[in-house]
Amino acid sequence: MTFTKAIVRRPGRSIVSGLSEASLETPVYEKALEQHDHYIDALNRCGLDVVILDATEEHPDSVFVEDVAVLTPECAIMTAPGERSRAGEVQKIRDTLERFFPRIEEIISPGTLEGGDVMQIGRHYSIGLSNRSNQEGARQLIRILEKYGMAGSTIPVHNFLHLKTGVTWIGNKTLVADSRFALYPDFQDYNIIQVGEGEKGAANCINLGGKIIMPAGFSKTERLLRKTGFEVIAVDISEFAKIDGGLTCLSLRF
Repeated sequence: MTFTKAIVRRPGRSIVSGLSEASLETPVYEKALEQHDHYIDALNRCGLDVVILDATEEHPDSVFVEDVAVLTPECAIMTAPGERSRAGEVQKIRDTLERFFPRIEEIISPGTLEGGDVMQIGRHYSIGLSNRSNQEGARQLIRILEKYGMAGSTIPVHNFLHLKTGVTWIGNKTLVADSRFALYPDFQDYNIIQVGEGEKGAANCINLGGKIIMPAGFSKTERLLRKTGFEVIAVDISEFAKIDGGLTCLSLRF
């Protein structure tokens, strides 16, 4: 699928209070802002028009816009984040999505779902069952997808925050994946580029117009991607990684 637009939200100073399971250092706001600028530049280099939303200081994790919506060719689906502190982020972005999507659906309690657990491959959506997305949320999403002639299926997620923390689709029946996801039955019909040893964070990539945006600092995986013929744009997102963020989390693409 070809994307022409992306939505991002600027990080606020409250990012220092973002949720984290990584037990890393506290993000440095000024550095996060600079890295966010470079991320937007990478999206522009891939030909996307970027809608930039203001920071919302009351929501420290709101820079991770991907988690609060799932965008499909037919509709936008407002999610239900698994962390209660993020619930307010959903309505904060709804008005923006209504500008581009005439049909808006939503996941409701007791379902939980975060966009980081949803991987689109054509008109099929793999849905990770993680600590942030539950079976009921997945059931509701599949029902919505089928309503519009699409489909979905679930995949258990262990040892990763989200499904796309460990595996991403980059087109041409190819996945970039941590070795643990490479063994999943669901992915045996795909070409799998396994991330380099010790480079778990490299699995979260984005293919935009034939260019791969990947997190900087993972030289082994970058070489593997370049060997397959992709043009690679490496972006430093180390400040966002401190609060469990990845490349895909930082934008909604459509």
